[in-house]
Amino acid sequence: MLYRAATDLQRMGVDSMTFPELETERLKLVRMDERYLEAYFNIMSNDHVMEFYGMEPLKQIEDAEKIITSMKYTYESGNGIRWAIVLKDTGAFAGTLGLNLLRFQMKRTEIGYELGTDFWGKGIASEAVKEVLRYSFQDLGLFRIGAVTFPQNESSIKLLKKLGFIEEGRLRGYLYQNEQSHDAMVFSLLRTDEAASELVCVERSESAGKTKS
Repeated sequence: MLYRAATDLQRMGVDSMTFPELETERLKLVRMDERYLEAYFNIMSNDHVMEFYGMEPLKQIEDAEKIITSMKYTYESGNGIRWAIVLKDTGAFAGTLGLNLLRFQMKRTEIGYELGTDFWGKGIASEAVKEVLRYSFQDLGLFRIGAVTFPQNESSIKLLKKLGFIEEGRLRGYLYQNEQSHDAMVFSLLRTDEAASELVCVERSESAGKTKS
């Protein structure tokens, strides 16, 4: 299984030993590891952050450490990628962003993220997600990127729609949190959608401009 995953990563141009770090105007998207353990635990133990996350707030820092370890295994097994979102100007850890259920052969994945409350309302999520979408379509060659969220998570739904995601429907009782099942809204963005094409075209234009200069 690990060999097959490594082969898939290599086929898509990803070296399983070299994590794909990304960069935007304000952000660095780097490998999530123990450097950010305390800051990550503070985010994942916050009731406001976890309200529509699909799991209970963390109670112990050891639980955050286990999640970070699982992120490493998920990447090395070819089943997902999780980035730490770091601000360039301060080096502050803002949260994480990742591709879940990554299936190279089927050319699809799901995107998910969380930010600390200090970083809400500043366009950070939008900036980070745009870059990961570009990377997923252009560099990984994926065709479909899905997203699942609580119907009550208005800010997340607003962001997805702003980025061009299409609402596909409602999954009844799909999420489980606070000892009860919840419905989920499903969204997707395809490589052939106009919004996705624009992301790739913008990157190509910028790259061409840099080459000429």
